Amino acid sequence: DMDVVAVDDPARVLPPGETGELRVRGPNVTAGYWQRPDETAAAFRDGWFLTGDIGQMSADGVFTIVDRKKDMLISSGFNVYPRAIEDAIHEHPDVLEAAVIGVPDAYRGQAAKAFIQLRDDAPALTLEALRAFLADKLGRHEMPSALEIRASLPHTSVGKLAKRELMAEIADPPADPK
Repeated sequence: DMDVVAVDDPARVLPPGETGELRVRGPNVTAGYWQRPDETAAAFRDGWFLTGDIGQMSADGVFTIVDRKKDMLISSGFNVYPRAIEDAIHEHPDVLEAAVIGVPDAYRGQAAKAFIQLRDDAPALTLEALRAFLADKLGRHEMPSALEIRASLPHTSVGKLAKRELMAEIADPPADPK
């Protein structure tokens, strides 16, 4: 037996169809992180485990994960979920892999930047062409403001895209060789 809810800030339980942070509780939910009291304290509120997942419940009680809370960016006051942008980019026939992160933006606070690996022998892809492709798939606040094409994207030891590496590059860009 387990309870699952989607909540917004400050922990208002959301009705079906609304997106929020997923929280769980029950006898099969961990009591905490082994020998990590600070992380345990941050992950629990009033008996609920804060999963760090953003999702929503359907009318029939099925939950769908939208993204990770730590990956969400806020652009012009809107919550923007990089995974939704990545899913739309993956529909492009020339895209092999894509990662989207939030980058500082003077006007919007944050904006989406797309890192893309194209399929072998794919033609060049410009930001303008990508935005045109995404025009009917994303809202204006979700549209990437920057694009970087790479020969490959970084991965973790378990094969997941290493977005933290991309974020670190933005925070501390490599020196420009002259």
